[in-house]
Amino acid sequence: MHHKLSPKELLLMFWAFFKIGAFTLGGGFAMIPLMKVEMVDRQKWIKEEEFLDIIAVTQSAPGAVAINSSIYIGYKLAGFSGSVIATLGTVLPSFLIILFVALFYADMKSNVYVKKAFSGIYPAIVVLILAAAINLWKAAFKDKTGLALALLSLAALIVFDVHPILVILLAGITGIFLKKNTVGHGGGQK
Repeated sequence: MHHKLSPKELLLMFWAFFKIGAFTLGGGFAMIPLMKVEMVDRQKWIKEEEFLDIIAVTQSAPGAVAINSSIYIGYKLAGFSGSVIATLGTVLPSFLIILFVALFYADMKSNVYVKKAFSGIYPAIVVLILAAAINLWKAAFKDKTGLALALLSLAALIVFDVHPILVILLAGITGIFLKKNTVGHGGGQK
């Protein structure tokens, strides 16, 4: 599952997560496209299918998707120390930025340039989240069953106001029953 990384590889992993944490505004969902590019495309630490599974698992677990993903990927790559290093890389930029903002908040909150900057940043955050949704869409909907399940889940959330946790649980149970026929006779998946 995981192997021992050299100190140089651990530093590279820390730096990858640090960049993601530093340059993503808008929270965990805005981090998803950056994580995919860094972890799957550039570093090739995990495959795209694994990344989709990680996102699904980490969204289903309590906590922020970015932190959960960092813990999961770090552990997969280097065990407990990898999970700690990846998580520190993800949270340290936010911690430092918030500390800086807290020190100068009174002076910055009424600054016209700060207000203008954030008015430009907000639309970019929406696009990052939309890009994450499109990437997940391509990977998740490989058949009509996935699309039907997504549409039913969306209706349950928006029309019937079903709690998201219940939607996740029901979708998982449905997936177990619908996908049980894809297991081959040898015990492995087709």
